[in-house]
Order: sequence, then C-alpha cells, then structure tokens
Amino acid sequence: MNDQRLRLDLTALADEVTSVDLRDRTLRTSRRLGIQRAVATSAAALVLIAAAAGTAFAIRPDQSPTPLPADTPSVTATPTPTPTPTPSTSAGDTPGAPPSGGTGTNTPSVQFGKLFYGPASVARVKTANLRSWRPGGSTTRLLALPDIAFRGKMSVSSDGHRVAWAEDNNDLVVADADGSNKQKIRSNVSAYCVGAAWSPDRRQLLFRELAEPGGPGRFGMLDMRSAEKTVRWWTTGPEACNAVWSADGETIAMTTDYGVTLYGADGTKRRVVPGFSRDGWQTDDVVSLSPDGSLVALLRHKPDGDAGDGARDLRVNVVLDTRTGKQVSLPLGGRTLNQVYFQSDGSMVVRVQSGSGYAVLLVDEDGRKISETAEPASLKDMQILAVVD
Repeated sequence: MNDQRLRLDLTALADEVTSVDLRDRTLRTSRRLGIQRAVATSAAALVLIAAAAGTAFAIRPDQSPTPLPADTPSVTATPTPTPTPTPSTSAGDTPGAPPSGGTGTNTPSVQFGKLFYGPASVARVKTANLRSWRPGGSTTRLLALPDIAFRGKMSVSSDGHRVAWAEDNNDLVVADADGSNKQKIRSNVSAYCVGAAWSPDRRQLLFRELAEPGGPGRFGMLDMRSAEKTVRWWTTGPEACNAVWSADGETIAMTTDYGVTLYGADGTKRRVVPGFSRDGWQTDDVVSLSPDGSLVALLRHKPDGDAGDGARDLRVNVVLDTRTGKQVSLPLGGRTLNQVYFQSDGSMVVRVQSGSGYAVLLVDEDGRKISETAEPASLKDMQILAVVD
C-alpha cells in the first residue's frame, strides 16, 4: 500500500512540472557565448589596430600634432620673424637722398633687374668704366670703355654678360662685361647711328655699315653664334638711327624724320608713331621699347627746346603709346622724370630726381608703383645705359 501511495504522489508531482527542451536552451546559450566571444575578439583587434596606428603616426616625420581634447584650450604658435637684411653698398657708394614714399620691397612677380651705368657726359674723359648695380646691392666696376662707346651706341646683352660697341676706327668690338675675351667682329661700322644693338635672344647684332663714297649705307643682322659671323642684310635701307629692340624680338624702334618709326626684325616698316613733325614735337634718341612694341620711352622736345647734347642722350621725359602717340601717366609723386627702361615682363624701371640725387621706382605694367630705392651717391653723375633681367 505504501508503494502504491508513493507512485500516485510521484505522478501528481510530474503533472505540476513544466516540460523544458534542454536542446534549445543549450543552443541559445551557445549562441550567446559565441556573440560575447566575437565582441571581445573584435574589441581586442581594434585595440591592436589603434596601437599599431599610433606607432605609425609616431614615427612619421610629417606627423601633425595630436588633437587636443575638446575641453582643452587651443594655442597657436607665432613664428619668429626673420630680420630683413640691410642692403650693402660698396666703399664710397653711400646711398643718396632717401626715397619719397614707396614700400621698399618687391612683390615676388615683379622685381628690379640689373642696371648698367655710364657717364652722363664724356666731354672731358677719354675712357670710363661701365658700372652695374641692382637695387638693394652694391655697385660693381666693370670694363673700361673708350669715350666713343658712351657717346655712340654701345649695347649690353640681355643677360648682362657681353658688351658691344664700335671704336674710333669703326671696328665693331665685343667683350665680356669684365673686360675679358675682347675681339673684333667686323670693320666699317657706324659708331654713332646704330653702333651695335643686341637682339633679345643674344644671337644677333644689328649694325649699320658705313656708306661707301657716293653710296648708301646698309643695315645687317650679324649672327653671333655662327663661326663665320655671317650677316643677313636688310633689303630696305631706311634713313634711321638709334635702334632699340622689343623684348619679344619682333619690333625695332628707330628715330626717323624728327620722330620714331617701328620696323620688323627683317627691316620691313611697321608704322610711324604719330604726333611728331618738323614744326611740332621732335625726338633725337629712342631709349626703350616695351616688350610688345606698344610703348616707347624717349626725350620729346620742341624745335627750340632741349634736344640734349650731340652725343648719346638717354634722358626720358615721356612714355608714349606707339599706336596713338598719347602720353602714358607714371606714378612719379610730383618729381621730375629722368629715365625709363622697360623690363622683359612689361614692368618699368623709372629714374626720378630725388633730393640731390636720384631714386629708381619699380612700376608694373599696369602703371602701379611696386617699390622705390635710392641710388648710391656714386651714380649721381652717370646715366642708365641698360636694364637686364
């Protein structure tokens, strides 16, 4: 009876217990553990990657500073200013009167070239030294030249390395700017009309051969890079002198009939600059031509006005548009214009009277003054003969 009673009690207890599928529970537990392991593994991997990346950034030479936390105030380092170098001058070349205004510095795209000087007057000297100077630097004494080279049409190459001139015996001579490698190139060359004018690429020298008795002179282009120094003669023979080139090598300006005429490099006539006449404005020397031939710098005067001396006079009192003849305004600051030279980028080196001496202005092709520098006092009695890049 006791056994029977025990079986009935066990059966009743079983009916009260909920049946559980242990297989499903086991699978769910297994999946949960798998997810936890995956998360843990991923986290560990991320830690390793971050550590590796940190090491890589740490050894990079151009590593940027580590970002500051959001609540950390930022600090910007101020660079230590670089002192501006003081322009040096050679002995005896103390700068003249200080410039009136100007920034005193150049923009990166527009800069002064090297300026070459010769005596403004050679009435009492037989020889004189060519000099060079770049604003901000010191003057340099170059080769000694006979007075006829300064009175005539001596020419400096566009890189400043070579000088050409005609001597008293009408020999055309070329030498390095320091006086070395002097050589005779040709004879029977006019010293006063053209002398020798370097082309911008330094390959050719334009000269005028002296006329034979009873015959006209002629212009020639001498090839300086040929061993034979061959000459290509112009087929035209204009009554013209004082040749200056445009920097693009396409145009040559010369004085003719009291005014200025433009020619091509082959001697063909391009156009006459308007505004000149026998009884009106006149000019005797062309000083500089803009890179594209659109502007010309010269000394303009009336028939009874200041025409300069009989030798080479490179003073400038006006810049003209070669198509219209109209005067171009320059930022002179109320001072007297003395000389103007165009640079190959279209900018101008403008020399003005400044106190007891001179200053040179750098003016861009739009007519804006970029900078100004006082000339050394040693150049006071000299004139600019050329400006090269």
